Amino acid sequence: MPQKFDVATVLERESQLTINNWYDRVESGLDLATVPLSRDERCAHLPAMFHDLVARLRNPLPLGTHALTSPAAHNHGCLRRDQGYSAAMIVEESRMLQVSIFQTLQLHVEDTEPGVLLLYVMVIADEVDSQLAQAMSSYITEASVDEKPIEV
Repeated sequence: MPQKFDVATVLERESQLTINNWYDRVESGLDLATVPLSRDERCAHLPAMFHDLVARLRNPLPLGTHALTSPAAHNHGCLRRDQGYSAAMIVEESRMLQVSIFQTLQLHVEDTEPGVLLLYVMVIADEVDSQLAQAMSSYITEASVDEKPIEV
């Protein structure tokens, strides 16, 4: 019988596959591809995001709990604003990430522990949404700072 892995291990092991899938989705999307970024610039936040996600899966919190603050999510929101993303583009980017993560899990469903996949899917959605909220918060905060008059 083949060895079964927990979802955190599968995502950790397949993070590059997931990032590649996400990048392909983003590049083929009409809105997101309008912001000219190199592959490295577009994907720079993903290794830290996967690190945070795997940590959350290995150290579960009750669903809906405010996850630990993610400096990477905060920086991502600020960076995307500087790069010219709209708020809607950040949300779309996050949606595509969830789809890519779930696609990776679907490809490896036979490799995962049976009976717990739905719980892990809920934790993944909660964590990705928490990081999106943190990115949006920094995006909006940066916008507010930009709108303040410069004091002389």
